[in-house]
Amino acid sequence: MIGKLKGRVDSLDEEGLIVDVGGVGYLVAASARTLRALPALGEPVSLFIETQVREDAIRLFGFLTSAERDWFRLLQSVQGVGAKVALGILGALPGDALASAIARQDKAMMARAPGVGPKLAARLVLELKDKAPAFGAGDFGAGAAAPSASALPKTAEDAVLALTGLGYARPQASAAVAKAFSALGAEAATAALIRAGLKELAQ
Repeated sequence: MIGKLKGRVDSLDEEGLIVDVGGVGYLVAASARTLRALPALGEPVSLFIETQVREDAIRLFGFLTSAERDWFRLLQSVQGVGAKVALGILGALPGDALASAIARQDKAMMARAPGVGPKLAARLVLELKDKAPAFGAGDFGAGAAAPSASALPKTAEDAVLALTGLGYARPQASAAVAKAFSALGAEAATAALIRAGLKELAQ
């Protein structure tokens, strides 16, 4: 599976781009927000990649940050949300607005995204209520780094990996560990962060 691509922007259209990696062009779909934030043609680009394998095709989806990729995966955990709708949501709502809509159960804001009607908007805010990150996830389309365990010491990152190994989504695990880290301090051991993270997730 392809997890990341580093190359140059070869061409762009309204649905994606071609990344030239050593003379090989990879067709990568992306949200409108990500496409607007890409460098100019011929300039270097680095994208986090989600690879989806189907019987008739292999598709690559590109993101400027791992936070946007996490949202892409999380959105598709909701019935009725495929890759196209997930990209539409990410293109219409920056990370902080998306997290806010879920936290406030704001169906109207969620329905601003293309392909999201009232029923799907209601399902999204309801099903993601306990899965979405506690932080706003930043404006990932502008390339801003989201607050996550990746910005914390190795002990915290190890705790996130442990929680994802238990089946929790990375945004959910990252938020729990970040909160535990804030409470316990920089000297907290991985085991303590895992225990505190599990308590947070159980609430």
